Amino acid sequence: MAKTTTIFVCQGCGHQTPKWMGKCPECLSWNSLVEEASRQQSSLRNSKRSSNSSVLVPITEVQSIADNRLTTGIGEFDRVLGGGMVEGSLILIGGEPGIGKSTITLQSMGHLARLGKKVLYVSGEESGSQIKLRAERLNALSENLLVCSEICVEDILKWIDKVEPDVLVLDSVQTFYTADLQSAPGSIGQVREVAFKIFQAVKHRSIPTLLIGHINKDGAIAGPKSLEHIVDTVVYFEGERGHAYRALRATKNRFGPTPEIGVFQMAPEGLVPVENPSEWFLSERPENSSGSAIAATLEGSRTLLVEVQALVSTSSSIGMPRRMSTGFDHNRMSLLIAIMEKRMELNLQGEDIFVNLTGGIKITEPALDLAVAAAIAGSFQDKVIDPLTVLVGEVGLTGEVRSVMQLDARIIEAKRLGFKRCIIPHSAKNVKSLPDEGVELIFVKNLSEVFEHLF
Repeated sequence: MAKTTTIFVCQGCGHQTPKWMGKCPECLSWNSLVEEASRQQSSLRNSKRSSNSSVLVPITEVQSIADNRLTTGIGEFDRVLGGGMVEGSLILIGGEPGIGKSTITLQSMGHLARLGKKVLYVSGEESGSQIKLRAERLNALSENLLVCSEICVEDILKWIDKVEPDVLVLDSVQTFYTADLQSAPGSIGQVREVAFKIFQAVKHRSIPTLLIGHINKDGAIAGPKSLEHIVDTVVYFEGERGHAYRALRATKNRFGPTPEIGVFQMAPEGLVPVENPSEWFLSERPENSSGSAIAATLEGSRTLLVEVQALVSTSSSIGMPRRMSTGFDHNRMSLLIAIMEKRMELNLQGEDIFVNLTGGIKITEPALDLAVAAAIAGSFQDKVIDPLTVLVGEVGLTGEVRSVMQLDARIIEAKRLGFKRCIIPHSAKNVKSLPDEGVELIFVKNLSEVFEHLF
C-alpha cells in the first residue's frame, strides 16, 4: 500500500510546504495553505509503468492528425479552434460565470450529436433535467447526446470506458475531485490532479475534450493558471454583461493560430455567430460628434473596424484628474496623453479623460494608438473627425507614427465598409502591395501631420 504523506499547498500560487504556515513565502498571501494528501510512491510507480510502455517511433512514421478535425458546426467557434477539434486534444474554455461557456458548448455538442457523433456531457453543476431544459431552448436535443451528473473523476473514467464517446465535455473543472486527494473540490490540488488524469485519459483514447473553467475574482482559472500548461488549447470568453456582444479569444493553441477571435451575439436561442463584426460595431455610430475615431485593428487573422470614443472635460478635483479607459489599456492611454502634452503642447493636465471602445470589445494591439490620440484631441478641441476616415498606426514616445502589420488587409476592410480615407504611417510608402483604388491613402510621419489632416 502506498504511503500517504501530507503537504500544504497554497491556493493562490501552488507553492508546497511540508508544514502549515500562516503566510505563503512565495506569493505572500495570508491563510492560503490547505492540507492535501500526496502519494509519492504511487506516482513513482505510475511514472515507471508509463515509461516502460512508451515506444520510440521516427517522426516520419507518425500518423498526421491535421486532417482529422471535428467541426462543431459553429463557424466562429471552429475559427478560434483553428478549423475544428483535433483528436485527443484537451480544450479549456474559460470565462466569468454566466457569460455563455455552457451555452456554446451545448450548442456545438448538439450539432455533433445530430450528425451521429456520440457525445458524453458530464456536468458537476446541473442535473440531467436542468441540462435538458437548456438543450430544448438551444435546439440541441439528440439521442446521441448522453448526459451524466458526476463529480468523481474515477467514476467518470469508468463511464468513458463503458460509453466510448466520440467527444467528451466536463462542466466545470472546479466541481470535480479525485479520491487520491483529501482536499475539497475546486482547490488547486484537486483542479490540477483532475485535469492531469483527464489529460492522460483523452490522449490515450484520442477523444477531443472540452473542459470548462470559471474565472475567479483575480481573473485566473481555478485560482492560478496552472491548467493552461496542461491543456492543448485555451480560449476565453470576453464581453460585458450589459452588451449582447461576446468574443471568444484563443490565447493558446497547439493546433492553430493565436490570438484568433470569434464574435457572437447573445440571443434567446443561444449564441449567434456574427459574420461581419465590423459592421455591427459601427452600426450605432453617432454623427457629427467630437471625440469619435475609427481604427482598423487585427485580431488573429481577422480585421476589425472599431469605434474609439473619448471624452475630455475640465476636472472638478484640483490636481487629481480622472483617467479611465474601457477596452483599452489604461497605462497605454496615460502614455499617449503624456506624449500629446509634451510633443503637441496640449494642456491636458487638468482634464478628466475617458476612453471607450464601443461594443464592449477589448483591444491590446498598438495599431489603436493613432485613433485613441485623435479621439482625445478631437474631444479636447471639440472638433469632429471626418466620419469616412480610418486611422492605423502606433505612436512612439517622440510622437512619431510607426508601422504595423498587415496594412493591406486593414485598408481592404475599410474600403469594403465604404471609408474613403486611411491615415497610415509614412514608412508604408515602401510597401508596393497596398490597395489604393477607391480609397485615399494619407502617409504621416508624426502626430503633428495627423492633426493637420484631421482638424
